[in-house]
This record gives sequence, C-alpha cells and structure tokens, in this order.
Amino acid sequence: MPGFPEHDNTPVWFITGCSTGLGRALAELIVQRGWRVVVTARDKHAIADIERSAPGRVLALSLDVTRPADIDAAIAATRERFRRIDALVNNAGYGYQSTVEEGEEDEIRAQFDTNVFGLFAMTRAVLPLMREQRKGNIINITSVAGLIGYPGSGYYAASKHAVEGWSDALRAEVLPLGIGVTCVEPGPFRTDWAGRSLRQTTSGIADYADTAAKRLAVTKETSGAQAGDPVEAAQAMVTIANGADAPRHLVLGAWGFNAVVERLEERVRDISMQRDLSLSADFDAEA
Repeated sequence: MPGFPEHDNTPVWFITGCSTGLGRALAELIVQRGWRVVVTARDKHAIADIERSAPGRVLALSLDVTRPADIDAAIAATRERFRRIDALVNNAGYGYQSTVEEGEEDEIRAQFDTNVFGLFAMTRAVLPLMREQRKGNIINITSVAGLIGYPGSGYYAASKHAVEGWSDALRAEVLPLGIGVTCVEPGPFRTDWAGRSLRQTTSGIADYADTAAKRLAVTKETSGAQAGDPVEAAQAMVTIANGADAPRHLVLGAWGFNAVVERLEERVRDISMQRDLSLSADFDAEA
C-alpha cells in the first residue's frame, strides 16, 4: 500500500491494541511513513504519545473490543475524522495458558471474548465502510498457535484456530469486493505477550509436569529473550497490505516459519495415509 504525496490521500490504518508490542510498533511505523492511523487501547493515556507525535494524522481512541458501544463510537469517530479505513489490524488479544483439564471457565471465556468475539465484532463494524470503498485489507493477528496446538496453550490455540477458520470464510466472501484478508502468525516475539500480558493457571497435577507445566515455565523464563523483532514484524505487515492482492498467511520469524511448514507437511502425510479409508465412507458409485 504506497504512500501518497497529498495528505488527504494517504492511507488510513485502524489498529487495535496499540499500547505495547506489535500494535505499538506498527502504529509508530505508520506514523513514520507519513500515513494516517487510528490507534486504540483500553486506556487512551497509554497511546497519547503516539497521537502527540503527529497531530492531525493520528487519532487516539479508548477501545475495549469486548464492548460494542466502544466499537461503534470508534468507527463513528474514524468516519468523522478520516472518512475511510484502508487497513484494519485486529491486534488486540492476549495469551492464557493452562492444562486443558485445569482451565478455568472464567479465564477461558474472557480469552474468547477478546481474541475471538471482539475481533469478529470489530471486523463487522468496519466491513460496511470497506464495501463502500470497494477496497481494503483486514489483517488478523493470530499466532503460530493458530495452526499448531501446543501443550499448555489449548485454549489460546483454540481462540486463534477459530480466527483462522473464520478468516477463510471471510476472505471467500469479500475478496470479490476488493477486500483482502490476511492472518499474521507470529512465533515468539520480544513483546509483553509472555510477560505481564500473559495469564496462567498453574498446574497442580503431576501427570502434566513434563508437558504442559514444563511449557508454562519455559514461556515465562524466555520472556524478553525471544528472537522476533516487533519492528521487523511491522515492516512485514506493511509490505503485505495490498488489499485483494494480500496473501492469506504471513508467518513471522524463523522458528514459527519452520514449525508451521513442518507441521503442515506432517498433516498432509497423515491425511494421505488414510486415503483408502477416507474414500470408503462414500456411497458405492454403482448404488
């Protein structure tokens, strides 16, 4: 999505979850490019500095994606200020880790309210504007966990798998309208995801000590030392933001890329090995 010399023609990005991490890095890059951006966070004060960095080009808004009234107000404010949205980045979300058996109902539902239902609602609110424009790009920040389920991350993976499947359907519906849909699947990145933003339910069952419980501990221990660079991730997202020409997937980071490719190849082999049994489930062709 190229920049334009005239201020009124520069692209408008709308990014949820801009207080830290990938959302903040992307917002700052958009500002540096001279484009316009709506930056959002549950606490508007956490993103006030981004708005001050480019008066007129940045609109900072309080937004909790689990609150429909917040979403409606944010879209109305964006229409009034910029009249368009060229790229929606659904970045708001967080991680929750536990064993499947010990997952807490309130934590599971809260995770889905933000990672899944909030993302769905945000996208529904933006689609009418993109349909009017007949162009746009929707970027959903999922995770490598949206393609691979790891021990200790069953409910987080479920939330991201849900977004991946939903994005397939969305893309089929809006691609003919000039609207692209991309899922960005980061591996481990040096953000707050595994630090203060991560919620965990510690396992008290010895049978899970070497699987889920071990992974919960490693996740916390490696926070701040991940190989992924949020600034480079932001650059990659800008590169693929081309509306209907945008790719369906963008896996970020060498660890994530290698893990996803290996798992998908393994899945194809596994399914193919059961070919005869799979085909046997149809009615006999002569019946």
